Amino acid sequence: MSKVRVAVIGCGSISKYRHIPEYAGNADVELVAFVDPIIERAELYANEHGAQAFTDYKEMLAAVKPDAVSVCTPNFLHAEMTIEAAKAGAHVLVEKPMAVTDAEAVAMIEVTTANKVKLMVGHNQRFVPAHEKAKEVLKSGILGKVLTFRTSFGHPGPDAWSIDGADSWFFRKEEAIMGAMGDLGVHKSDLIRWMLDDEVSEIAAFVGTLDKKDTESDDNSSCILRMKSGAIGTLVASWTYYKGEDNSTILWCENGVMRVCADPVDDVIVELRDGTVTKYQTGEMSTNEKQVTSGVIEKFIESIVNDTVPAVTGEEGRASLKVILDAFESQETGRIIKVN
Repeated sequence: MSKVRVAVIGCGSISKYRHIPEYAGNADVELVAFVDPIIERAELYANEHGAQAFTDYKEMLAAVKPDAVSVCTPNFLHAEMTIEAAKAGAHVLVEKPMAVTDAEAVAMIEVTTANKVKLMVGHNQRFVPAHEKAKEVLKSGILGKVLTFRTSFGHPGPDAWSIDGADSWFFRKEEAIMGAMGDLGVHKSDLIRWMLDDEVSEIAAFVGTLDKKDTESDDNSSCILRMKSGAIGTLVASWTYYKGEDNSTILWCENGVMRVCADPVDDVIVELRDGTVTKYQTGEMSTNEKQVTSGVIEKFIESIVNDTVPAVTGEEGRASLKVILDAFESQETGRIIKVN
């Protein structure tokens, strides 16, 4: 089979650290185009990879006709660009959150289905080795039923990560729509759904801007979730963990506790009520300071080459987004929201 011709739309940090190097390292991929409103950013990668540079993604779709695209742009553009790419016959890998409304997510799923192209959402937490191990342990049944949990993602914020620093689109609410919840919270809503093989049934949330200056984008949220299984837990997202980045999940179960990415040495620790302790060192997880391969690009390209269902479908991305949207509704109304 000929190589998958890929275009990257948006040449910011997520492309720089994840998408572009992972595509470049994939033997089944040819990078053919880069798009960014700042043409120099697109040209930098185009020159490096023997590709074309554009400022307009629609012009690129018409001129290059890529087999697949990565949408790595501000949140408010995800749906529009996904839909146009699908209409042009391209498979789409879209960064999370996949959209900014449920209606957008539905439209993206419908258009990609109608045009017989694949849609994958970049929920890379599913592919972290420690998370895969944790799910394997849960499936083994040794811990019994999950009763309560805490899942958290906090770091100093996109001003320490984005290519534009404090001037990043993350802080312009009209472009980001969602702050820390769209950036980090949706990772954890997706993770807890996937890890527990369960759905969120109700959510109550406090979402606000506590410390980031000159922005209306939320920088902190604390949510209480009830799962359909009856398990109750908390989900925390923060852009103000200025010291002590946290990307941990702890599950308290009938037969013991499992701590995931909560220890600096052992990635998964299982402590049973009978005193048995098992520790696993599964491999590194990406942080803003140190990037490791996400697995997302590999899974996306595999689904195209083998014509299989993507590892994180549009429907999965929609369900994880819905939890976040309902958290905002809870904050706005002061009510517990039933997640449909």
